[in-house]
Amino acid sequence: MSAEPLLADAPWLTSGGTARVLQLLNADGEEARVVGGAVRNALLGLVPGDIDIATTALPHEVMRRAKSAGIKGVPTGIDHGTVTLVIDGQPYEVTTLREDTETFGRKAKVAFGRDWVKDAERRDFTMNGLSVDADGVVHDYVGGIADAVARRVRFIGDPDRRIAEDFLRILRFFRIHAAFGAGDPDCDGYLACIRGRAGLASLSAERLRMEMLKLLVARGASAAALAMAEAGLLQALTGGVGYTGPLSAMIAIERELGLAASSTRRLAALTVAVTEDAKRVATRLRLSNAETKALDSMGHRWWRLATKNEADARRLLYRLGAERYHDRVLLGWARAGGDVGSSRWRALAELPQRWTAPKFPLRAADFIARGMAEGPALGHVLTLAEDAWLAADFPLEQAALASIADQAAARISRDERT
Repeated sequence: MSAEPLLADAPWLTSGGTARVLQLLNADGEEARVVGGAVRNALLGLVPGDIDIATTALPHEVMRRAKSAGIKGVPTGIDHGTVTLVIDGQPYEVTTLREDTETFGRKAKVAFGRDWVKDAERRDFTMNGLSVDADGVVHDYVGGIADAVARRVRFIGDPDRRIAEDFLRILRFFRIHAAFGAGDPDCDGYLACIRGRAGLASLSAERLRMEMLKLLVARGASAAALAMAEAGLLQALTGGVGYTGPLSAMIAIERELGLAASSTRRLAALTVAVTEDAKRVATRLRLSNAETKALDSMGHRWWRLATKNEADARRLLYRLGAERYHDRVLLGWARAGGDVGSSRWRALAELPQRWTAPKFPLRAADFIARGMAEGPALGHVLTLAEDAWLAADFPLEQAALASIADQAAARISRDERT
């Protein structure tokens, strides 16, 4: 066990809402501490993120004290010991100390307790089993400080048992390692994930999606995906082949272009070669409609970009819009090998920055003036004219537009006569 004042001067702990919640709950024989990821992040010099607090006080007592102090309390999971206190719009999740009485996956039976050691021992990884009190003293019952400093992601206790309690911990093992780990994954944990991989089939699509999207934007996503592929986990997670090479290329391209990490782009690079892949992944992970449409668009004939010149690219940009065009180009670039020094691929990717597609200038009135009646033929002639306008490279001169309109109207008239 370790108890050192490692965070005594941390402003996020000693002032503001966190300090207020701790003060509220550290009275009349009760104790509260910040637990989990916020402590880990602070020790690693990172932004604490969400502040989770554990307490010996029972949930109804937490709610009573909050009400007396004029703090909004929300019973978000009160039957399981969790309430959320809201201070200045910031939520603080407060959970009563617990210990497992029976463990069988997500439906484990727990009892409220007052033992900080048992509460720590029921968590997943050692670096997540730390707690810090209001004085900045970090309490470590599981070797988490040493592992955090070494950036070593290690299960608490027996890895097989931890995984059997919740098979999502397989994915969390790789996600936490990708975000905070260094070097190869912990060997004991890695082998336990392989032994338990059949349990991934029991997990809901929503939970898998959440962890996968978080993993893909972590700093070590490429190495983690490769380790998962070698362990035979990617197919179980996505239902198909995992393309780790294109994922690595996509990450390199994003960094080269100064782009923020995109979980959707990276998921496409990892899983999508054709549009059928996009549909499969969307079903397996229950992606949102927006995510599904993005993957489907990226997977649609991306290989044609390899031979497109700039005129072709402008027409595609017009058809797709800037965002869809950009993502498809990046997927094509990643699947072409991801050479970040390629001036040709860079030019295609940066086209939306230097060229804005004009609006199609012809309207229905232009064809009605040429004697066409309203109806299906009018929509058809507009489509023909737009295609001709694109083929002519977006002319805006009146003479060119009149010629395009005349030819389209004449073609419709010929079609109607035949």
